[in-house]
Amino acid sequence: MMNAILASTSTLHNQDYLEYLIPHLPGLYKNAKEVLFIPYARPEGISHEEYTEKAAEAFSEAGIKIKGIHEFENPVTAIKEADGIFTGGGNTFLLVSKLYRNKVMNVIKEVVKNGTPYMGTSAGTNIGGLSMQTTNDMPIVYPPSFQTLSLVPFNINPHYLDPNPNSEHKGETRETRIKEFHGLNSQPVVGLREGSWLELRDNKVTLKGELQARVFEKDKLPFEVETGTDLTDLN
Repeated sequence: MMNAILASTSTLHNQDYLEYLIPHLPGLYKNAKEVLFIPYARPEGISHEEYTEKAAEAFSEAGIKIKGIHEFENPVTAIKEADGIFTGGGNTFLLVSKLYRNKVMNVIKEVVKNGTPYMGTSAGTNIGGLSMQTTNDMPIVYPPSFQTLSLVPFNINPHYLDPNPNSEHKGETRETRIKEFHGLNSQPVVGLREGSWLELRDNKVTLKGELQARVFEKDKLPFEVETGTDLTDLN
C-alpha cells in the first residue's frame, strides 16, 4: 500500500525550502529512522553534497535525518533498505537519466508500491506519473527512457501556470503544450499549481493544498478539480 506525497514545488514565495511541507513529514515518515535523499536532479547545477545538506537542514525541522544516495556504495541496496525516500526537484531529464543509469528506477517503483514512504517535489513529482513527458525542463541530457514510476495512472505537470491575459507574451502556454502532448499520447495530465500536492494513501490519490488543479484529458475540454478530490480513477 503506497504512502506518498507528490508536491508541485519545494519552495513557495516568501518561504524557506520545504517550509509548507515540513508539517506533513512526521506523518509520512513516521517509522523512518533515516530518509534516503535522491539529489540527482541538481537544481542550478549544485553538487549532490550541497543539495543533500539543504534537504537535511529542512528535514531537521521535523526531527528527521537525511542521507544522500551518493553516499552509498550500492544505490540499489540503498533503495531496497531505505526507511523512506525523498527525491528533490531540479532537471527531470538529468534525474531520469541518473535513475536509469544507476539501475534504480524500477527498484524505487517496487519499494514504494510495497509501502516505503516517498516524497517528491517538482522533478521528483514528475517521475511519479506514467512518464516524464509533461515536464517543463530543458533536455540537457538524453535519458534511456521517458517512462517513470507510474505511482499514479496519469501524467503530472508540476509548477502549472495559468495563462496571464495581461502578459506581453502571446506565445504558447502550459495548456498549449499539454494539448500538443495529447496529440500523440492518451494519458490524462494533472496540472499541479504551486503549493498543491497529491497524497497517495489507502490506495487513493487525493488532491491536497489550498488550490485547485487543472485536469487535461485527450479530446476533451480541460476542467478544474477542488482540493480533496479523489483522482484514483483518472486514467
